[in-house]
Amino acid sequence: MSSFYSGSFFASIAIFLLLSTHIYVKEVHAAGECGKTPISNAALSLSACLGAVQNVRAKVSPACCSRVSVLLRNSPKCLCAVFLSPLVKQAGINPAIAITIPKRCNIRNRPAGKKCGKYTLP
Repeated sequence: MSSFYSGSFFASIAIFLLLSTHIYVKEVHAAGECGKTPISNAALSLSACLGAVQNVRAKVSPACCSRVSVLLRNSPKCLCAVFLSPLVKQAGINPAIAITIPKRCNIRNRPAGKKCGKYTLP
């Protein structure tokens, strides 16, 4: 088994476990960066991006690009909130790599140059 596969598999399992145990944590259902959608649900919608967030040179799947594009169009602040969320960090995802996905997908309407925490969207 290659190290990429095992790392990607581990990240998938970690995110699944974190999201499935998240139901036991009380959530605030007020409008936030992702509207009324909990950040955990927004993060789960980006599960097609798991392979791309581990390595900046990894190919980004069309499914990932499609989901990121929709999220950017509907709520760019939500995408940033997902990338910076404790849930994503606990899953071992590096926000510095995750933030490159819109550019790697060649999304034309991405907010290049905008800040997302300490990161700047390329």
